[in-house]
Amino acid sequence: MRGVTLDCADPQTLAGFYGALTGMRELFSTDQFVALTDDSGCDLGFQRVDGYRAPQWPGQDVPQQFHLDFRADDLDAMEELALKLGAAKPDHQPGDGRWRVLLDPAGHPFCLTSS
Repeated sequence: MRGVTLDCADPQTLAGFYGALTGMRELFSTDQFVALTDDSGCDLGFQRVDGYRAPQWPGQDVPQQFHLDFRADDLDAMEELALKLGAAKPDHQPGDGRWRVLLDPAGHPFCLTSS
């Protein structure tokens, strides 16, 4: 796989969030699209979509469509960083503490896991 691209209203803001969360760096940027890389061969992209509607978690009125999972050596520290960077933590938390579901600044659910 070459990469994953997320739809959003503001590619620069969302790329800034994920860059700070993951340590990935900007590879390419325009007003319409930003790509982050870490030289793993799988980049993370963000594309502007007019009329973007954020997914609704856990409801499916606007489906999540997909979500990203990130491994964290320290779940508490990674969650704290994500929240500081602008993520939100929904009340619904499945998984019995094995992972944590957060919402990025554009409303996409993503998970932090230690496994």
